[in-house]
Amino acid sequence: MSAVQNESRKRNKKRYMSGHHKRFKRSGELEVGMQGILITCNNKNQRPCTAEALDLLSEYADQLYGPELQDNSEPTEEKEDEEEDVDDALKKEVAQLKAQRTNEERRFQVLDSGAFNVIFIRTRNIDPNKLVHYILTDLYTTKKKKSRLILRMLPVIGTCRAYQEDIVKYLTTFLVPWFKAPNSTTYKIAYKARNNNQNKREEIIKHVAGVLGSLNQENKVDLTNPELTVIVEVIKAVCCVCVVKDYQLYRKFNVYEIVKEDVPKPAVVATNTDAEELGKGESEKVEEKTGEKESQKEKMNKGAEGVQVEKRADGCEDNEVKKGEDGGD
Repeated sequence: MSAVQNESRKRNKKRYMSGHHKRFKRSGELEVGMQGILITCNNKNQRPCTAEALDLLSEYADQLYGPELQDNSEPTEEKEDEEEDVDDALKKEVAQLKAQRTNEERRFQVLDSGAFNVIFIRTRNIDPNKLVHYILTDLYTTKKKKSRLILRMLPVIGTCRAYQEDIVKYLTTFLVPWFKAPNSTTYKIAYKARNNNQNKREEIIKHVAGVLGSLNQENKVDLTNPELTVIVEVIKAVCCVCVVKDYQLYRKFNVYEIVKEDVPKPAVVATNTDAEELGKGESEKVEEKTGEKESQKEKMNKGAEGVQVEKRADGCEDNEVKKGEDGGD
């Protein structure tokens, strides 16, 4: 093999390795052991939706936990001399490293969720379940629209591997604070899978319900108005779980729907006494109608009989008149 071919092969190898390295170089992605918030949005709105979600979360986090402290250790005064010695250069580099470290440890960090139109924002030193419920409560009471692109906002307080055995094992200990005896409540299971075909929805719900029953047999399913909802969101190889309140009241944590005005339902549920009275009234009306019909029939029958009697009487008179005329003749 010639030297030219060897050189070209080395160049191609370097080019492939550099591209391979850039392809898998990411700022971060959703992993097991993280806590945070899942944000869903519409098509082609993921980037502006991320900025909107960070603003919304920061606004309410400042109200709930106070303003976030940032380490601004960079020097503010500029030196008159343009030349810097070695000590100043080292101090500046250390300050930049500290600033970078503080940015990585901030309250909210956007990571790759592994699904299209789904944003995962990692949280630190705050309770994502408490924060999301606080936001939805304010939006529900005030009916103020503070987001344009966010659809749903789901807290994530636990993660595990997205295999059936791992999910059941993890939930056996994770669900204890809410469902373990003597605690008993009504529940609903909300399951969603993205980019994962290994688990079937019916099987996961069945196993989760089995775990809840094993913790306390008095835990009952309520699909219309449950006290607690177990959210199970599977994205690729990670399973995100959370236990939330007011899931049905807050429109399944849909930020867009929660600010709409509630329309009162016109339907009124009648009591047993009302139903009985209503039934009696309807039966009386039916009896009256049937009585009227029967009376009308009787009148018609009597009228028909009278007409027949009159016709018979007229016939008899005609016969007698004819007989009298014959006798006279």
